[in-house]
Amino acid sequence: MPPERAIHPLRGPLTEVVAELGLPASSELVTRLLGYLDLLQRWNATYNLTAVRDPQDMLRQHLADCLAVAEPMARQLGSSAVGDSGSSATRSLRVLDVGSGGGLPGVVLALMFPHWQLVCVDTVGKKAAFIRQVAVELGLRNLGAEHARVEALKGEPFDVIASRAFASLVDFTRLSRASLAPHGVWMTMKGKTPADELSALPDDIEVFHVEPLSVPGLNAERCLVWMRPKASNQA
Repeated sequence: MPPERAIHPLRGPLTEVVAELGLPASSELVTRLLGYLDLLQRWNATYNLTAVRDPQDMLRQHLADCLAVAEPMARQLGSSAVGDSGSSATRSLRVLDVGSGGGLPGVVLALMFPHWQLVCVDTVGKKAAFIRQVAVELGLRNLGAEHARVEALKGEPFDVIASRAFASLVDFTRLSRASLAPHGVWMTMKGKTPADELSALPDDIEVFHVEPLSVPGLNAERCLVWMRPKASNQA
């Protein structure tokens, strides 16, 4: 009789996070999220993907933080329930994660929304290489990575351009604007509501929603800022 596989020490805590966020995550999805966490920890020793070293801290500060945006994104974008690739309500979107680093939130979104096409862009080649390796090892056909500056990207535009700790709102929208599809939107993850950055945005950018987030196990302010070009400036 083959030996039983050891239960991942963070399976329980991650399952609790998923449940607290109200996400319909299957056991298989939790396993793949843990697989990503393991890859992040393993490659971090060589590639310096994040300053966070402890796996439990990675779970709380990175994975839970990114999982917290899944339901608000699904609701705001009119998509199907997260993790459900077979629903008739699925809405396929092209999503760009700018300054993705170790794949946050891009990899998490690719796992949670298998019907979305995720592209992570970063100016550091080894970080893009890591994300490509994650796509291979986790079988994520909807995940890609580009080693480039966002303002130099070519190709089909994106329905959603996202970021986490990338730049000010002004720089984020300015640098990525050429990659935004007509009627596309920007979504950025911030700490507390960035009042100064919001007031500095140009007149042709509309902030249409700012949503506070509650991240399980993280005693810190978090919010999502949603923006789009004003209607008269859209193609």
